[in-house]
Amino acid sequence: MSISPETIFSILVGIGLAASVGFRIFVPLFALSLASYFNIIPLNENWQWVSSSSALIILGVATIVEVIAYFIPFLDNLLDTIAVPLAAIAGTAVMVATVSELDPTFTWALAIIAGGGTAAAIKGSTSTTRLASTTTTAGIANPVISTVETGTSIVMSFLAIFIPVIAMIFVIFIFWILFKVFKLFKSSKSVK
Repeated sequence: MSISPETIFSILVGIGLAASVGFRIFVPLFALSLASYFNIIPLNENWQWVSSSSALIILGVATIVEVIAYFIPFLDNLLDTIAVPLAAIAGTAVMVATVSELDPTFTWALAIIAGGGTAAAIKGSTSTTRLASTTTTAGIANPVISTVETGTSIVMSFLAIFIPVIAMIFVIFIFWILFKVFKLFKSSKSVK
């Protein structure tokens, strides 16, 4: 089985958007809707509805509501409790929507592992960070964390759509940072 450059491009777009989902669920979905609406990104045949004007409006409103909600301390933690499984679903969805020219079985396996896994891993880490911030600062630092997460989601969505190779480099960098933080956290726990 040979994989075309377009397929590789679509996989990189999907992974980049899935990583973006790990920071905000609706920002990359809205970005994908916009990009497909303006014919920048082709979508998988069964996902053409994402480029409709009604999907664009619904995802735009959901994006605004999500971004604002994450600026409200303690509500942001409540959102995080439901966001981890939703991130896995949304990460899988953006991957399936963008991957083209592959056997459906392979597409879904790739979407669940690479898309859903990437989104869930990042969302789990950001949720832990927010919980630690809430505990140590009584939620005062949470809006700063929310700003960084929203900004990262916007940048990752843009890169995934327009420069997916750079987006993939950022995904690797994000996972490297998460690994370093996890090691630091684990070693500090074992010292106690």
